[in-house]
Amino acid sequence: QVQLVESGGGLVQAGGSLRLSCAASERTFSSYPMGWFRQAPGKEREFVAGITWRVGITDYADSVKGRFTISRDNANNTVYLQMNSLKPEDTAVYYCAARLQRAVTQTPGRWDYWGQGTQVTVSS
Repeated sequence: QVQLVESGGGLVQAGGSLRLSCAASERTFSSYPMGWFRQAPGKEREFVAGITWRVGITDYADSVKGRFTISRDNANNTVYLQMNSLKPEDTAVYYCAARLQRAVTQTPGRWDYWGQGTQVTVSS
């Protein structure tokens, strides 16, 4: 059973920073993309950022470009999301995801595995 385990969420003031981590249990995921999504109350799950594993090509939602950075540690099967200049509208449950295809996609339904989520709350 593949497991994705997120950590690093919490409460932060607007303008602050947080770093989320996601550890994958399977080394096979070193060949596939990983991504971050978020879901705020009453809203649909939305794409935040994604990264291909080997080359490290990244993609970001327009709402986080210039503020968030996704990166990965291939040796430890871990992906990170560095979040700077946080805004109250960034408040959501953040989910790590992995997919068994080569490319990143912004469509949640095209990702194959999900973590349990970690809460990020940004106060104004």
